[in-house]
Amino acid sequence: MNLRSRFGEPDPTPAVVLAEGEFGEPGGKTAHGVVMHSELFEAAVVVDSGTAGTTADEVLENPSVDPIPVVASVADALERAPEAEALVIGVAPAGGDLPESWIDGIRAAMRAGCDVVSGLHVFLSEREEWAAFAAETGVDLYDVRKPPAEDDLRVADGSVDDVDADVVLTTGTDCAVGKRTTAFELYRAARRVGRDAAWVATGQTGIMVGAHRGVVIDRVPADFAAGVVEDLVTDVAADHEIVFVEGQASLAHRAYSGVTLSILHGCWPDAVVVADDPARSERTHYEQWPVAGLEREIDLIERLSDATVAAVSTWGDPDEASARDLPAANVYRDGGPERLLEAVTDAL
Repeated sequence: MNLRSRFGEPDPTPAVVLAEGEFGEPGGKTAHGVVMHSELFEAAVVVDSGTAGTTADEVLENPSVDPIPVVASVADALERAPEAEALVIGVAPAGGDLPESWIDGIRAAMRAGCDVVSGLHVFLSEREEWAAFAAETGVDLYDVRKPPAEDDLRVADGSVDDVDADVVLTTGTDCAVGKRTTAFELYRAARRVGRDAAWVATGQTGIMVGAHRGVVIDRVPADFAAGVVEDLVTDVAADHEIVFVEGQASLAHRAYSGVTLSILHGCWPDAVVVADDPARSERTHYEQWPVAGLEREIDLIERLSDATVAAVSTWGDPDEASARDLPAANVYRDGGPERLLEAVTDAL
């Protein structure tokens, strides 16, 4: 999926971000990404009744975030931001379906002329009543989690080997250790120094932030996941000199290693940056399994690909992120993305 073809040109599209019940919580990570990083959407107001009356910078405890108001309902949001052209659903509730309590608000946004960009597990565009209402109100529905059409699925064939662009993958030692943020910050750092850079997302947040191409890889049938990634990278590499690819999970993660390996083999990177939280000893949501660590992850990357591991993107102190004497940086600190880019450039 490429939301850049509809949003963000010439300027970011003003949007209402729906984060009901999860703003500032782990379940709101897609909404957080849109608020903090999106090149497509300018978040004008956030909807979350639990934190209403505050601002985004306060909730996210990040002074670099704009003081975007948080309100209790979509109706309040539309009153505060009548210029909004999109409603971004940045939360996927437990159970996967559309909460009944959200329906009136989403319909009100559509009546106000807002396209709906949805990260829900269900696809509004495939529900007859929603498709009909969209046609009636003259807006579009974008289901970011929808996988490619069946006719577009194929098994990987190594065609990515023929691209001229450099391909850089961000992997990690666990889920939620900063792979998307690292890929995005590397892309921005490369653009700042004049590189013709682009990036590919493999999750819904990256697509909403503004990846040049993307897919929610965990919705793709296993046999075709590497082929889908290969197609995305090949497509983007045709027009750019360096492509950053967002990884998922960890090669040593018993629950998710299949999708991690599909991304590694599908993009067949020239260089890899490994994201790590050095303070984490147990896997997120899988406390019964320990994090295998940097050395194990690097070893698996090198055994399963021809890539050079260029650097470590750490949540901690870069001076303490030791792994084979690799360069390390924290992308949340000044100069962090630039240091990682320098390491990648050296490795390439």
